[in-house]
Amino acid sequence: MEADHDAVRHVFGVVLHHLRTEAGMSLRTLAAQARYDYTRLSRAEHGEHLPATEWVQGIDTALNAGGLLKLLRSLAPAEVAPAKRRTILPLAGLHTDDGDNVTLELQTPDGRTVLVKLSRRQLGELMASGLLRTVLPAGVTDPDQVDRVAKVLAGENAVDSQALEYFGRLLNEHFTADKMLGPRQLIGTTLAQIRVLDRLRRTALPDNTAPVLRLLAQYGEFAGWLHQDLGDTTAARYWSDRASQWAQATGDYATVAYLMIRKSNIALLDNDARDVIELAAGARRVPRATSPRLHALALQQEARGWALYGDATRFQRKLEDAFTLLRDHPADVDPDAPVYLYQYNLGELVEQSAGGYRACGQAATAVRILENKIKATSEHLRRDQGHLLAKLANTVLATKDPEPDRAIALGMRSASAAHLTGSARITQELRALDTVIAARFPTVPGRRELNEAIAALG
Repeated sequence: MEADHDAVRHVFGVVLHHLRTEAGMSLRTLAAQARYDYTRLSRAEHGEHLPATEWVQGIDTALNAGGLLKLLRSLAPAEVAPAKRRTILPLAGLHTDDGDNVTLELQTPDGRTVLVKLSRRQLGELMASGLLRTVLPAGVTDPDQVDRVAKVLAGENAVDSQALEYFGRLLNEHFTADKMLGPRQLIGTTLAQIRVLDRLRRTALPDNTAPVLRLLAQYGEFAGWLHQDLGDTTAARYWSDRASQWAQATGDYATVAYLMIRKSNIALLDNDARDVIELAAGARRVPRATSPRLHALALQQEARGWALYGDATRFQRKLEDAFTLLRDHPADVDPDAPVYLYQYNLGELVEQSAGGYRACGQAATAVRILENKIKATSEHLRRDQGHLLAKLANTVLATKDPEPDRAIALGMRSASAAHLTGSARITQELRALDTVIAARFPTVPGRRELNEAIAALG
């Protein structure tokens, strides 16, 4: 069976964009070196166009891709219809036959399933290169293990610990990838995996579903986070509520409390100080949710609510209480705690306090915090870097001696990350920056370029 051209076009675009950015080349530079049309190259990266075979060799050579782009292009049918729009194709499964073939099963937004057939050798080459992480979960490098999971999904085997460990490992990979890729690349795959897990829940006996429910709660929380980062607070609340329901069904009160903190964080995006404070305070009252680290996170979130409310004294008091808990209990976390709690520490607390200091009129303190955090954050974590840069850009304008030139330079770097990751949190910060610069510094050099970059984010 030949691969569906939509699937090939999407995977080709993901790999092409990754290779170009890793090489530090602009679209125009690559187009010139490959002697290929600039606009078609841009459309190819967005999954809207697949270059003809005779042109792919030049692109592959210019990027020193070692034949990877040629390999992907060879998977497509000979006749490729033009694309009307970008098609996002989350991975739905991977299957092997009795021979050497591996088939990627991809699903379109309208529910259509398409297949891309590779040899095991080809899949190994692509996965070893690290270029398909945005499309394929890291766990699929072992097709034999996926075969076992596939039998569970097909109802041939009962749900077992290996299948659940597989999905748990994928979720951990998603958490890691999120810091680099942002929500746009992960949301489709995450929701597809929730549907699979929910199908497993519905086919098991009601008194045997607790392990699946615990995993669903974790996936639901992550789906809520991705929607929050996309700027869809309605969907973020929906998935947080679903996750809380699944957690309550298993008596996982720590996750229930954590999800109240998550909903407090969503309220922060809506500038609803009262909801931020009430939800965070309520999280500390959830029965049997006793982890000091969880309580510290709730106190930190409550502090941010008081800063938004305009009470600098209570902001500082709650922040100090959170600091004390983390300092005195640095490694105290429940074994089944949400993934974020494992990385929550004094450094995260300090970084999250920057917005509160800025709201309380202590912008210089916030600038120092953000500068230190940016230095400590690897540049390959594009989404996290972009958000920090945008926050710093706004904060340097709130100091006693504002620096509009620096704010614009930071904003331009952040806009690039927003474009790549689709993070609405970054875009929201940048729009606030654009408004302030237009009002206070209308003649500063670079203002128009920044405005155009932000406008292009949609």
